[in-house]
Amino acid sequence: MSLADPSPISVVVAGALGRMGAEVVRAIDNSDHMKLVAALDTEPDKEGVDIGLELGLGELNIPLSSDFEGCLCSASQSVRDLGTGMGAVLVDFTHPSVVYEHTRASIAYGVHPVIGTTGLTPEQLFELKEFAEKASIGTAVIPNFSIGMVLLQQAAAAAARFYDHAELTELHHNRKADAPSGTCIKTAELIEEIGKNFNHSEVEEHESLPGCRGGIRPSGLRLHSVRLPGLVAHQEVIFGAPGESYTLRHDTVDRSSYMPGVLLAVRKVRKLPGLVYGLEKLL
Repeated sequence: MSLADPSPISVVVAGALGRMGAEVVRAIDNSDHMKLVAALDTEPDKEGVDIGLELGLGELNIPLSSDFEGCLCSASQSVRDLGTGMGAVLVDFTHPSVVYEHTRASIAYGVHPVIGTTGLTPEQLFELKEFAEKASIGTAVIPNFSIGMVLLQQAAAAAARFYDHAELTELHHNRKADAPSGTCIKTAELIEEIGKNFNHSEVEEHESLPGCRGGIRPSGLRLHSVRLPGLVAHQEVIFGAPGESYTLRHDTVDRSSYMPGVLLAVRKVRKLPGLVYGLEKLL
């Protein structure tokens, strides 16, 4: 920690009992530069339980709470005298049905959101971007915190210049609520930045089982989703051309691989002028 930043970053974790949220709590607890100030979850029988004891970390004196806005207010007030750029940070791994409201509330309370929950629509992202800029609250919406996935996406964007046919497949555990994943959508968006259409049809296709060819974007890119127990998070991008194919694949086998990216976002989000979308914007 530099002399310019003498205080640890105050962090609120939403979804603290989830698989990703629990990893974030552990990572924050192991960091010398960050301090967990609130842990949020909605399991009624866990209300008031110490999150450290619940996760086997020892007593942290942080009771689990379901009062989202109350925790944001408390976190914001606790750092109000520290000055500009020293605000609290929210790390959210909850559910697509609440992620927009969580992000907007966090900005409204002056708490910098780091959003790992996927499911925000383009319209919602645009509205949040405008809101964050008006409030001057740095906000990071990160579909995937893996450095390896950022490298895959950059390679896919580069390959798109040379291939006219491509399909994307993402594979996740069967407790993931949204499909396709935000990571897969982000990868498609980066490929589409070249500004051309893909997968010109050579035949009139017919699906005997509706949906078996995946979802199709306006660019012609097709996205496929697989949900199975035993998977964590995986993605393939396959480019095809006469006589060859080019496959990019990334596999996440343990959620701890996301933590360097999460901690990076927590460190940088308070310095942002508004909303950024994608980990590559912070590297």
